Amino acid sequence: MSNNETKHEAQTTTEHKATNEFEQPLKGTSLYLDAWRRLKKNKMAIAGLVIVAVYTFFSAMAPLLPIYSYKEQNMEHIHLPPSLSKTAGELMLERELNKITTLAAKEGRVDWTEEDKRLIKEAVEKARAKYTAPSSAEGEELTRKERDAITDAERKITQERRDIAVAEGRVNLTEEEKQQIAQLKERIATETKVLDGEERKIHERRYLFGTDYVGRDMLARTIWGGQMSIAIGIVGGITSVFIGLFFGSIAGYVGGKTDYIIMRIVDIMYSMPYMMLVIILMALFGRNILLMFVALSLVSWLTVARVVRGQIISLKNSEYVEAARSMGASPARIIFRHLVPNTFGIIIVYTTLRIPVFIQMEAFLSFLGLGISAPYASWGSLIGDAVEGMNVYPWRLFFPAAAMTIFLFAMNFLGDGLRDAFDPQSKNKL
Repeated sequence: MSNNETKHEAQTTTEHKATNEFEQPLKGTSLYLDAWRRLKKNKMAIAGLVIVAVYTFFSAMAPLLPIYSYKEQNMEHIHLPPSLSKTAGELMLERELNKITTLAAKEGRVDWTEEDKRLIKEAVEKARAKYTAPSSAEGEELTRKERDAITDAERKITQERRDIAVAEGRVNLTEEEKQQIAQLKERIATETKVLDGEERKIHERRYLFGTDYVGRDMLARTIWGGQMSIAIGIVGGITSVFIGLFFGSIAGYVGGKTDYIIMRIVDIMYSMPYMMLVIILMALFGRNILLMFVALSLVSWLTVARVVRGQIISLKNSEYVEAARSMGASPARIIFRHLVPNTFGIIIVYTTLRIPVFIQMEAFLSFLGLGISAPYASWGSLIGDAVEGMNVYPWRLFFPAAAMTIFLFAMNFLGDGLRDAFDPQSKNKL
């Protein structure tokens, strides 16, 4: 090839490239790359993305994690508190000792110190003085309310000193009680159980999140519950978005009677009580995970359909759509090849904001007893099971509630960040 031909080809190539005022070639940037650049500047959104990724990873890898089975029950490990250092056997022994010594203290088998006697006496005298002088005349009988107040003051200080005596070991145990404790120690040290084809000492386990009302590991159930809740959120959100995308795009592009019929159906479904429909479906067809996905998705696509319809209406008269139509492209190709891809930004944002909604709806259904059933678990079902005894066993409520709250916060931060990133005209410019 001659030098003239080479120069001509280079000149032709340069002419076809977009240049700025300094004759420098311009690099095109796609909407998604530009959105990612804007998203990276939002620290809260990136933190939310990292948290969501970590949650998703651990939930997906739950079968491979070195945790106990979420279904395995051990009635001797019922309601063990969380502990990083103590084994299940040590916690069982502490619980039994506390039970026996407290019973012995209530029966009066306590070595009271002089300080205990003095504090109890002072508390009783202080309560009695409150009602005998100067409010009551000398010799006047105390009312029932006043007597109860004095008794309560004595009971409170006696309970406090008795607990201290139990903690310090100043309780006289019978020989039978001592033998009972010794037998428990021996059984804890020697008792084994066959797990995964291998014999192991069951009481050497450590429960970082404690156990529930049938002795199941709360750490394992929280992780597996996260797997179920996140799956419900993602599958439900994506399914509802696809349904809304399909009907909304058709209604927006075709218009006329088709648009009228679809939108009137949407309006009718909007007028119905949303959660009531889901509850009726779950009550009629039973508690089934697949049915829950279907029930939540079928009544959650309405807003998506309206949003997509509005986007399609604003885009269907664009130049590139007219060009595709003039070249003989079918309506289906124009909708799903040209129009729908240009609505992906708002669809992605809406999907991330719908996932927390689905998780909350599942939690509400589980709280009503219509959600995930045993042996499976979700964050909602764990919270629902823990509410009854939350004053006595707070860890059963705290850990799944904390896991769910953090994930929902992360998803909302990520959704807000994506909304700002995909909207160049956003008032929250990054």
